[in-house]
Formats: sequence, structure tokens, C-alpha cells
Amino acid sequence: MKADSGLGKLYIVPTPIGNLEDITFRAVKVLKDVDLILCEDTRRAGVLFQRYGITTKRESFHEHNKFRRTPSVIERLEEGNQIALISEAGTPGISDPGFYLVRAAVEAEISVEALPGACAAIVGLVGSGLPTDRFTFEGFLPVKKGRKKRLESLIDEPRTMIFYEGPHRIKRTVTDLRDTLGDRKAAWAREITKIHEEYKRGNLSDLLQFLEVKAPKGEYTLIVEGAPKKVKK
Repeated sequence: MKADSGLGKLYIVPTPIGNLEDITFRAVKVLKDVDLILCEDTRRAGVLFQRYGITTKRESFHEHNKFRRTPSVIERLEEGNQIALISEAGTPGISDPGFYLVRAAVEAEISVEALPGACAAIVGLVGSGLPTDRFTFEGFLPVKKGRKKRLESLIDEPRTMIFYEGPHRIKRTVTDLRDTLGDRKAAWAREITKIHEEYKRGNLSDLLQFLEVKAPKGEYTLIVEGAPKKVKK
């Protein structure tokens, strides 16, 4: 599987968010054919690989080793190796270190091919019932430094907003959004494609009530309505 230019190629390969059946035939073929697969979590990748008979060599590439690993990965690509990048789940480069490697490959004039596939942000958005014609992905809000400033910068954002959040901070995040933006329409998609998948819709205050009744569990994709249009006087 060699590129025509003699250089290697970097493949960006989405993997399932939860349900292992949510992977394309093309993705499986690429993962079987490349020389190396870079994984954000090699153990989690092992479960997927066993399911589909993928025996390709795999190595770790994550937030804590991306600076150290990137030069050697680029060197391998320049030598003609075909390398696939996968994240812990979903599409690489979205709230993970994949962007750093892709940028380095582009700067080295190495071919990058991104495959379509699972992405929690898009799945959560289209299932939310909120406007999808224009939206902005905000990912994880800062935990401490810059959090207030980021929230305040979104007060007049007219597009639907997409956030990621974990179970330990979802209540704080929903509370901060309500207190800063007002009690807007919102929805969350929790544990997308998994056994306990759950959608909740209403206003931000309604989502807080749900969290009071049931302890938060799993990963959340939170969708929030954009700012209302200002009426001209």
C-alpha cells in the first residue's frame, strides 16, 4: 500500500463511539492494509481489532507523547510507510491530539486522507431538535483558567453550540451555561450508540433537574441554543 509519490500517507480513520458495528468497510480495509496504526488508547483499540481481525502493528499516540512521537512518525511517512491514526473513539482530531500530527504531516507535504465516520458532536446535534443549519463546536470548556471568559464570549453567539463534558463536571457546566447565557433551550446526548444511550431535551434548567434526580454517568454531548436575534429599534 504505497503512495504514488514514494512518500507515505497518513490516514485519519474514525472508529465507533460505542457500538462496534459503527465502522465502515473502508475503515476496516485501511486499518488492515497500512503498515502501522497510531492509537490514542491501544487497549481500547484492541477490542475493535479483535472484532474485525485487524492484526496490523499498533503504537500509542496521545496527548502526553504527541510532541515526542511526532518527529519519528513524520520520518516513517517520509520513508514511504502508510500510517493510520485513530482516536479513543470517533473521529481523530476532534478534541484530541490528532490535529498536531495532521498539521505536521501537511507541513512536511505528506499526503493526508481523512475518512468519514462516527463523530459524537454531529450525532448529538442532529438528534437534539435544535437548529442545525449553523453551529459551532466548543468542545470541553476550560476547567479553571479562562472558563469565565470563554463563557462570556458565547453570550451573543447566534449559532447552536456543541460542548463535550464528562460525568464529573456536567452539572457544573450546565449550571454555568444557564447562569451566563440564560435559561436557553438545550439537549444532551449521553453514551451515544451504547446500551444506555439517552437524550434529554428542554431548557438548561430542565437538564439540571434531570441531574438532581439521576446521578450523571457516561460521556455527554451537550447542545445549547444560540443567542436570540436582537430586535432593531
